Amino acid sequence: MKLSPARRWPLALGPGLALLLLASAAGAQGLPPVPVPPQNPITEPKRILGKILFWEEQLSTNDLVACGTCHRPAAAGGDPRLARHPGLDGTFFTPDDVLGSLGLARTNVTGQPVSDPIFGFDPQVTSRAAPSFLTGQFAPELFWDGRAGNAFEDPETGQILIPIGGALESQSLVPILSDVEMAHEGMQWSEVTGKLGTAVPLGLASDLPADVQAALASGATYPDLFAAAFGDPSITASRIAFAIATYERTLVPDQTPWDAFVAGNPGALTPGQQQGLGFFQNSPCSICHQPPFFTNHTFRNVGLRPVPEDVGRQGVTGLPQDRGRFKVPSLRNVGLKTRFMHNGQLVSLEDVVGFYATPARQFPDNRDPLVPVPVPPQVVPALVDFLRNGLTDPRVAAETFPFDRPTLRSENPANDAPMMVSGTSFLTVEPAFPNPLRTSTTLRYSLGRPSDVVVSIFDLQGRRIRSLVNDPQDAGGHAVSWDGRDDRGESVGSGVYFYRVATGSASESGRVVLAR
Repeated sequence: MKLSPARRWPLALGPGLALLLLASAAGAQGLPPVPVPPQNPITEPKRILGKILFWEEQLSTNDLVACGTCHRPAAAGGDPRLARHPGLDGTFFTPDDVLGSLGLARTNVTGQPVSDPIFGFDPQVTSRAAPSFLTGQFAPELFWDGRAGNAFEDPETGQILIPIGGALESQSLVPILSDVEMAHEGMQWSEVTGKLGTAVPLGLASDLPADVQAALASGATYPDLFAAAFGDPSITASRIAFAIATYERTLVPDQTPWDAFVAGNPGALTPGQQQGLGFFQNSPCSICHQPPFFTNHTFRNVGLRPVPEDVGRQGVTGLPQDRGRFKVPSLRNVGLKTRFMHNGQLVSLEDVVGFYATPARQFPDNRDPLVPVPVPPQVVPALVDFLRNGLTDPRVAAETFPFDRPTLRSENPANDAPMMVSGTSFLTVEPAFPNPLRTSTTLRYSLGRPSDVVVSIFDLQGRRIRSLVNDPQDAGGHAVSWDGRDDRGESVGSGVYFYRVATGSASESGRVVLAR
């Protein structure tokens, strides 16, 4: 008889646990060398161009969305912002809602605003959560449904430039022409490349990383950067893809405590994390989330939602057996996420573990036979500790090289303009009071309808120093206080700060002076 994980895993921590785990992991290895298609070898000029392009908001129609807007290293390579899509039923705040990424307000082929049936004149929201771009360099297909496959086809010529191993190149171009994410309807590549030809590289961003500063120190233009990377100044869609993919291939999150542990350091994981690893290794979790990638790159239906809401992989393959299947994500850096699954439905790692262990929460149509996955309650804290901390690369969490990045213009609340819904004020924010403040100030705001709300405090450089609210809230009046401290609980210095109240479709900002 096959024993369940609850029967197999000893709960007591013996003194030899680390040695036993190390012995069992003796054959385990860290991440292998990154596969690189011979048609797109990694070079430093190409990497730095790709880094600049990845964080370039001028790739979008409205100069407010970069690839990195929805893919932040410190958010596990996903989107830290809350934005709600009403799902298949078209009604907000019902069970089929999706927490996706905020995109652009809908515009037609001439760039003029048009009303969207769901979002009106507000920014649109994607119908799936932004997946992590970290570890994408190892995947044969990308996107939740795997529609970016091995072969990369030049979108301007139709020529196959990379027959095998080009998923990163294929994926990198899709959002740029998406009229939900970055483009107006009917956007052509000639518009994108023409705009880049005259744009100042990262001219809208601030706090540029050192390598980017060095590349731009002499006043380099995009034609200069493309010439350095490719030999001549021509800007093409395929070269944009080659550069962005090259940059992404250099972002290898392989300095986690788990990597150090399997390399022979028994103290890299705490005893609790070792217990969590032990359960993980002996449970069905490790079948789909196989080390060292912590994914096996397959597609599974875990019964999260009814299949008709989103057919997933079936939309690509057309195969009935693929209905409701989605790509198994890597668990590396999963502890940095605040929302989980392809629809952002689950709110914590504890919630994820509880979902997998509870058949009543799962929809049976085409559900994978590996689900449910029973987890003894007494093991949950250790398992979550391992996932949250044992698989986090500190460079990713801190956004240090090579995961460093600029501050985007759209992150700076000083650049926010009041947004309206259907010609009426959906979000009203009163001036902070008292202002200046010595000990605390109160921010009051009103919502015209229920919404996901984020209230943050920023310094003059546009860096967020305090998160005050990050929750769904009802329509009506709300108030929150700021005590002059940052997220670590430390007092910040006297000076000018910005506060921003943001929903999935609107934001308002103001200034407050702290006088100690």
